[in-house]
Amino acid sequence: MRQPLILVCAGGTGGHLFPAEALSVALAKRGCIVDLVTDERAEKYGRAFPARATHIVESATIGAKNPLALAKTLFTLGRGYLHARKIVRVLKPAAVVGFGGYPTLPPMFAATQLGVPTLIHDQNAVMGRANRQLSGRVTAIATSFPGVLDGDPALAAKASFTGNPVRPMVIEAAEAPYDAPQPGGPLRLCVFGGSQGARVMSEIVPPALEKVDAALRSRLRLVQQAREEDRAAVEAAYARLGVQAEVAPFFVDLPARLAAAHLVIARSGASTVAELSVIGRPSILVPLPHALDQDQLMNAATLAAAGAATVVRQADFTPDWLAGELSRLLADPSPLAFAAAAARAQGHADAADRLADLVMRTAGLTSA
Repeated sequence: MRQPLILVCAGGTGGHLFPAEALSVALAKRGCIVDLVTDERAEKYGRAFPARATHIVESATIGAKNPLALAKTLFTLGRGYLHARKIVRVLKPAAVVGFGGYPTLPPMFAATQLGVPTLIHDQNAVMGRANRQLSGRVTAIATSFPGVLDGDPALAAKASFTGNPVRPMVIEAAEAPYDAPQPGGPLRLCVFGGSQGARVMSEIVPPALEKVDAALRSRLRLVQQAREEDRAAVEAAYARLGVQAEVAPFFVDLPARLAAAHLVIARSGASTVAELSVIGRPSILVPLPHALDQDQLMNAATLAAAGAATVVRQADFTPDWLAGELSRLLADPSPLAFAAAAARAQGHADAADRLADLVMRTAGLTSA
């Protein structure tokens, strides 16, 4: 019997690709072959992506108001659609799964028009724009947060809450229990900002630590992501302050770094929130202020409501504010253990399996 093929489509950033990777691993365990459809940005991920093959399809973001730019965008999407339609017709997948981002539009539209079962997964607490354009056409919808589509009965009827799948390395990191900081002992910080947000961390965290009392500051152990162009200045600031710090543009083992941290300072993209929840670590979250539809703010609010995170607007994320927060936690770290437990209670480590089961049902490969 021919192994069923599932076509997984994701925009070329980690926020879309990481849950797609987790699903692909879960589908492989169920005897499926997985191919990835994405854009050229994802080639660095695609080489390591657990798929039989990666298909690069042209795409563009719909956002330009200039008629000429809009026409160019639509032309690019049209070429991507024709290419994607050929891929779907040749591969004959049992189902096509989209994870959001405009690169998913050509293959998902092609699949719906060719009558192939389709499913979209949305990672955020508010549905993304590309997924919204597809939501009325697809067979099924999976959400990372409960109640996202309660305001639309037609979409809610075909929606299932699965949680946001996390990569196997996150599941492995989650096995480490929270090592609660002790009064007077070291406090391990992990600071990162994602592809769009590392600059503000480099601008705010070093001067904030300078404002912390030297005796308290000496107990900090810091791991920080900083853009290559900011790295030297950040390292020099910490060296001058006597702070033990490891600074790098990217950490391949970021989930393990999260697990080792007492406190995380980060943006609140969907994958970050999912990983913090599954691993169970307290956080200070600074939502990206110009994120579309304020999805990062909504994501962060779910952890804040559970007592797992402190959320601060970027305008209020100042050296003085952060110095005050860190000084308070260095003086009394006991709230961190409660926040870590609250974060873990929000995690859905089985999200990849739940989503894989939904894909199998949508494809007609299982009836349960």
